[in-house]
Amino acid sequence: MSAPSFDLAEPVVARARNVPLRLPPGALLRTVGPVGLLVLWQLASATGLLSDRLLAAPSTIAATALDLVQDGTLTGAVGVSLRRAVLGFAVGATVGVGLALVAGLGRVGEYLIDAPMQMLRALPLFGLIPLFILWFGIGETPKIALVAFGVAFPLYLNTFAGIRGVDPKLAEVGKVLRLGRVALIRHVVLPGALPQTLVGLRQSLAVAWLALIVAEQINADQGLGFMINNAREFLRTDIVVVGLVTYALLGLLTDAVVRFLERRALAWRRDFLA
Repeated sequence: MSAPSFDLAEPVVARARNVPLRLPPGALLRTVGPVGLLVLWQLASATGLLSDRLLAAPSTIAATALDLVQDGTLTGAVGVSLRRAVLGFAVGATVGVGLALVAGLGRVGEYLIDAPMQMLRALPLFGLIPLFILWFGIGETPKIALVAFGVAFPLYLNTFAGIRGVDPKLAEVGKVLRLGRVALIRHVVLPGALPQTLVGLRQSLAVAWLALIVAEQINADQGLGFMINNAREFLRTDIVVVGLVTYALLGLLTDAVVRFLERRALAWRRDFLA
């Protein structure tokens, strides 16, 4: 028998350390476009083709971002916006997933819940702001309610579709194995609906940030939206761009977290697709 090509006693971690890190193919080429755009933007600002009153130069925006971080303005605004987003998402996700479970697991629940949800989701989200202000005042509650309202519907629709889309053959297998209703829901229905629910989770997070941007522009005295709105009054386009970029980074960060959870929760699907 031939000798093994590596020592089986060697720790796996040690072998992994010897594997050279390589960037994905084309990773560097994908940076050419954004970097070229930044260079053109900087040149247009430096030559006067692009006025600072319309859009500040990238170097100015970077310096402003550093100043805002050092004096605590940006970090304080991010903390306030994150708190609003988390609270609104928690309320909306609880309502959306809870209603989807009730509607998806029984015909009676579907008759009672699905029609009102389909009607409410057709309402323009930002058209509800005047009503929310009348109902909840101008404090934190209407902002959190607007985020929650936007989050609930993508999660409801995707979770409901995921439950109803579970392969009936899997349910038949569960019945053959004599699983009770609770066990069938736990071991067959909920895992089968999980991929679609995670899609709804990603959509909900995107809607949460979009709703928060609008909510913080109205009667807010803290947060990223207030910082942007305040900068607009003083024609500080550099601060406006810093706020927008921060929103975008927070959105990308939350999306990356969901992708990570998706890879962990749906590890079985990679083997299935392979």
